[in-house]
Amino acid sequence: MEDFADLVIVNASVHTMDVAEPERMSDAVAVKGSRIAALGRHDVGQLIGPGTHVIDAAGGAVIPGINDAHLHFVSAAMAAFGYVRLEPAVAPDWAAVVDVVENAQPGEDGWVRAHGWDEALLGPAEGLLLDSRRDTPVVAFDSTGHQLLANREALRRAGITTETPDIDGGVIVRAADGSPTGLLQDGAMELLSRSMPPVPASIMRPALLALQEQLHSLGITSLTDPGLGPASAGLMDGAGSTAALELLGDLAAVKELTLRINVLMLFTGTGGANAQAVEAGLRSGLADAYRHRGIDPEQLRIAGVKVFADGIPRSGTARMSEPYGSACTHGSLVIQGATDGQRVAELRKILRLINDAGLQAGVHATGDAATAAAVEAIIAASDGPAARPMSSGNRHYIIHGAFGDSGTLHTMAAHGIGYSTNPLIRQEAGDIMRQVLGEDRFSRHQPLKSALGAGVHFNIASDAPVTSTDWRRTVVAAVRRATRSRPGNPRDAERITGLQALAAMTINAAWQDHAEHFKGALMPAMTADLCLLSNPWPQDEDIEKLLDTEVRLTLSGGRVVHHAT
Repeated sequence: MEDFADLVIVNASVHTMDVAEPERMSDAVAVKGSRIAALGRHDVGQLIGPGTHVIDAAGGAVIPGINDAHLHFVSAAMAAFGYVRLEPAVAPDWAAVVDVVENAQPGEDGWVRAHGWDEALLGPAEGLLLDSRRDTPVVAFDSTGHQLLANREALRRAGITTETPDIDGGVIVRAADGSPTGLLQDGAMELLSRSMPPVPASIMRPALLALQEQLHSLGITSLTDPGLGPASAGLMDGAGSTAALELLGDLAAVKELTLRINVLMLFTGTGGANAQAVEAGLRSGLADAYRHRGIDPEQLRIAGVKVFADGIPRSGTARMSEPYGSACTHGSLVIQGATDGQRVAELRKILRLINDAGLQAGVHATGDAATAAAVEAIIAASDGPAARPMSSGNRHYIIHGAFGDSGTLHTMAAHGIGYSTNPLIRQEAGDIMRQVLGEDRFSRHQPLKSALGAGVHFNIASDAPVTSTDWRRTVVAAVRRATRSRPGNPRDAERITGLQALAAMTINAAWQDHAEHFKGALMPAMTADLCLLSNPWPQDEDIEKLLDTEVRLTLSGGRVVHHAT
């Protein structure tokens, strides 16, 4: 009896995502305890006993649990379940945004916190909430995590006035007379966020658990939260504080955390990254916080440090080799320093510190010049007699990434540098990015096929709450490479197949997590993280059928965490 499986799925199309045989399929899978016990009708059949739960897949696909390698879990939880919502479905124009804010109930701390407006859809934002709610502080974070709108009361409490100087790597958008309009971009967001009271645990805890349940219903079993820690005020909505990091540990300690989560620490925000702050953060011992609590690293671990090398194209803060946008600017690295040379040197110091600490660096770079500089800095960080070589397994990687040519991709492959990017952002914001970058550069944006051909370890991820957590939409976006207004070009050289996209959200993402030995594929002895889909995996010409495919069952470590009724 003890040799029988706990659960088997039969009459399935099992996509194993086996690295050695990427196209390997099976028709049945058995789970015993937390692990995959067997594959194939014959071997699985021998493990069916009186107490085995047998599920007939009726031809549906079984795939490894989805691993979203760039999902701001804390911020996405607050956006979905903790803040006033301003996404287009709720507030389709600026008049509706203002109306929602005017009628919103303040939280227990007296603030109105909102999230989700999108300048790409609504048009210019500055000044639109400045005079709302005269006596109540209001802050509204945009969907990208790189801008916020504040009213006069919020600006007053933060001490932001006409005399407030600009900040490295950030923009205080001003009226003609120099007064703030309420629109703060990138590093300037921290001026407001750090003056806000922290999100109460009584609000954050249920929000985290609600999002966990939602992610499991989508078949997601793993994710990387890219940026929790002392500099959280400079990222997204500022909710990802050290207190949030501790709360995740609390959930893991009492076995309420069923997602596998990797964390990148944040010691500097979206502007003004510097070696001094990173060194202080590494000395703080935060990297060992979960280890000291005896938390299973397969469930929750601190993997490394996130560093912002530049901003984003639509804010004009991406660092490009050629001018772009209406301002015809190259943008700039947002690293501390007075010149490009000083900023590059500082980035190298930062990455050397992270590398020598034995941690992983995830470097945000959205411009081709920023990407090239970051890749060169990663290589330099592991070069020299005193440095820790990258062969030790740090697995540094570029987040988002833009490329002037294929040379940088081949360099990344040669040095084991990974790449994580977001096809759904390209789809949702593609029309405005095309205007900002021009047709030629936009056509080469997110070169997935080239990365695959170069041998780069790449994955695709949501960057939620910037886009939807629904991985099916991310897969379709990678295959089609469409935008809101234009269908994808069938001759687009950077398209990948649906199964290549699936690999990018399972076994490839597990590589980034140093975890391909236990998750990301459905092979005997690997962890039973999987989901059962209601339909077979669609052919590429019908990839949109994936959007209508339901997740019937999700297992995390053999535990049922979602079962559709």
